[in-house]
Amino acid sequence: MKLFYSYIKSIIGGVCLFLGFFGLLVLSFALYELPLMAVVYPMLLCTLIGLLYLIYRYYVTYKRYKEISELKKSAAELIEFFPNSYRILDEDYCEVIENLLAQKRKDMELIKDETDKLMDYYTLWVHQIKTPIASMRLRLQKEDSELSRSLLSDLGRIERYVEMVLTYLRLEGAGSDYIFKEYDLDSIIGEVVKKFAGDFILRKIKLRYSPVEKKVLTDEKWLSFVIDQVMSNALKYTKQGEISIYVEEPLTLCIEDTGMGISPEDLPRIFERNYTGVRGRADKKASGLGLYLCSRICKNLNHEISAESQVGRGTKIKINLETKRTIIE
Repeated sequence: MKLFYSYIKSIIGGVCLFLGFFGLLVLSFALYELPLMAVVYPMLLCTLIGLLYLIYRYYVTYKRYKEISELKKSAAELIEFFPNSYRILDEDYCEVIENLLAQKRKDMELIKDETDKLMDYYTLWVHQIKTPIASMRLRLQKEDSELSRSLLSDLGRIERYVEMVLTYLRLEGAGSDYIFKEYDLDSIIGEVVKKFAGDFILRKIKLRYSPVEKKVLTDEKWLSFVIDQVMSNALKYTKQGEISIYVEEPLTLCIEDTGMGISPEDLPRIFERNYTGVRGRADKKASGLGLYLCSRICKNLNHEISAESQVGRGTKIKINLETKRTIIE
């Protein structure tokens, strides 16, 4: 219907002009007292022929409209399949579009080349920075003092930030290295908890965790990163109290803290990229990437991550690990 109205608008000027000429002829014949049938019959014949022509033109327009509508759903590279143009103006439009697409392809190639170079640089940097970090960790582990434990805690945060950068690069890259197998959930949780053992002791925060004895179909490395980030946030925003790790049936991993909590207006947006919320802006240390990466990874693993929170009472992050099918972004 939209096409029909548009077509009527495009021909209304010509139709009005035709009717105007017809009226002038009738008026002229009437003024000279000539037989009106001498003009009415030819004009009716012309009207019939014109109507048939307009119907034909509408059919051609409709056909081109359908072809272009199909092309709109396809890639821009299919411009060579544009319907044939019958007017020079249409040909000019097609030429402009072709030039714009050619320029776009050129720009995209340049952007891809620069992005690849940047990704290679940061990936190399991340791998190189891990060497001095590992060296510092070995040296600090040889000492057992309050200062060394504090430095080890800070070093652990640096390692997590570096790992966050590497994870971000991997997620934004074209490839993926997901390996789906059935893993023991306690084994994954245990490895993550070990990393934070010093932080729990240093900050005197209690950990409530009992073996859950569950198997999960996932990728161990990526799920470990998600749990690591959630644990890091729980420790960061829990000044005192405890952090609990448990499973809600049938297979939802819960990490609950007794920290400051998340305000109701921030809660729906905590998984958005770069969103830090009121607490994050006040703290000025939040990047807004951790939970965003967790959300992306869970989507790729076909897990679901969600949050419940009350200000002043704490936050519970829930990771639904039931996997019915595997979807990799």
